[in-house]
Amino acid sequence: MTRFLVKRLFSATLTLFAVSVLTFLMFFALPRDPVTGMCPKNCNPERLERVRDELGLNDPLVTQYAGYMKGIVTGRDLGSAQGGRCDAPCLGWSYVTNEAVSDTIARVLPVTLSIVIPAAVLWLLLGVGLGMISALRRGTWLDRLAIGFSLTGASLQLYFVGAVLLLVFVYNLRILPVPSYTSIFDNPLKWASGLVLAWFSLAFLFSAIYARLSRAQMLETLSEDFVRTARAKGLAKPKVYGRHALRAAITPVVTIAGLDVGGALGGTVITETTFGIQGLGRTAVDAVRAGDLPTIMATVLIAAVFVVLANVLVDLLYAAIDPRVRLH
Repeated sequence: MTRFLVKRLFSATLTLFAVSVLTFLMFFALPRDPVTGMCPKNCNPERLERVRDELGLNDPLVTQYAGYMKGIVTGRDLGSAQGGRCDAPCLGWSYVTNEAVSDTIARVLPVTLSIVIPAAVLWLLLGVGLGMISALRRGTWLDRLAIGFSLTGASLQLYFVGAVLLLVFVYNLRILPVPSYTSIFDNPLKWASGLVLAWFSLAFLFSAIYARLSRAQMLETLSEDFVRTARAKGLAKPKVYGRHALRAAITPVVTIAGLDVGGALGGTVITETTFGIQGLGRTAVDAVRAGDLPTIMATVLIAAVFVVLANVLVDLLYAAIDPRVRLH
């Protein structure tokens, strides 16, 4: 197991290194010049060149990349043009908001985490639970109800579901406040009430996918020889379904869940836009619109980190569910 873990972590490190290089090169591929974003339009060529030198843009690309990565690990001195000393993890200086990018990320990342993690718990419990019930009660009204729920969720879009929930629960019934973010450490009740619509919007749509997948996998697993053998031995149904059938059927669900959660943590743009919440996704979109290159680099890199870590976690869960995976 230790060897398996080391191999996966090494592969993840190489992937993140490649992403960091490509993201850094993107900084220079985009047409917007960061110097013109910091210096007023009436700056003379001498002033522009001085700012460029302070930003280190006259250094070789390798030197600039090494400085950027060093800043993430140990921090670095950005110079007077970029706010002075930047503590680790230093992701650069925003020319648009005139603050360290790490400060921006520290402000918006908890918002995205607060949206995605509770929503993921909900959609996994609801989706897998409905899929199992539907498979075990195949052909009954419960099965038809679960299938109807799955088809409805798969047919709708988040911006529509979110708008309907806002109209009903916020503006008509007035039983929920306008969605907003409050730290869970400041006021847990206000934190939950401000994000509950976002949670259930995501959970409703994602759980429809998981319900269909879980149902199909469970039906296939129930027809396997090892399940029939377990029944023939007289094992109790909860043990047969829970310990044997579910463990075999859950593997594809783990794969999709890891990718979905990792991608969502990289930025729930539509969710945050629909409910007017400023998280990592909206910050990335705003940075693209404003040409805020350091913030774009940081959000892309963070999204990649979440996706890679999610894949590592999926591999570890695979190894725990199916020991044969450790041999590859």
